[in-house]
Amino acid sequence: MKAADIKKIRKKMEKTLDAKRFEHTLGVAYTAASLAMRYDEDINRALTAGLLHDCAKCISNEKKIAICEKHNIPINEVERENPFLLHAKVGSYMAMKQFNIHDQDIINAILNHTTGRPGMSPLEKIVYIADYIEPGRKQAPNLQLIRKMAFENIDQALVKILGDTLQYLESTGTPIDAMTQKTYDFYILTNKQCANTEENL
Repeated sequence: MKAADIKKIRKKMEKTLDAKRFEHTLGVAYTAASLAMRYDEDINRALTAGLLHDCAKCISNEKKIAICEKHNIPINEVERENPFLLHAKVGSYMAMKQFNIHDQDIINAILNHTTGRPGMSPLEKIVYIADYIEPGRKQAPNLQLIRKMAFENIDQALVKILGDTLQYLESTGTPIDAMTQKTYDFYILTNKQCANTEENL
């Protein structure tokens, strides 16, 4: 992605999103770029994925469902009951069709930024974490700790966010997407295996 293309995306997002969501989007884009610098990932790709991660957020729930049905995008039971959760799937589709993004890693980062997935790429982890820790975020638990952790050990930060998210959803009686649980279980196991390997070296 060139700087000029990123500028165009930013301008379009400013027109498409409400003021609060646009402010959040900029926060995610710049946090993603900072994490990309820290973990030696492509800064422009991180900026692009950050700017587009919520591109479908301000579309009505009815329209989100209609787009999914029209373009054969699968809708699970939890999403059918809570259509606002579809913004990641619809957003990844819009990134391809309206913004001509053909980089699969950027598409996946948009697609998986709410639930994560087992075996995420570094860019997917960066966008997922940036969405949680961006400067405008105030409500999330353990925010100060996770912000520090994100720049020290990306996988530990990921597990902490996933665990806190699951705990919060359970405590509020909010339906949990099965993918969030799968992702948490995968990284808990992966981190344990890494720790055991290091101990045996």
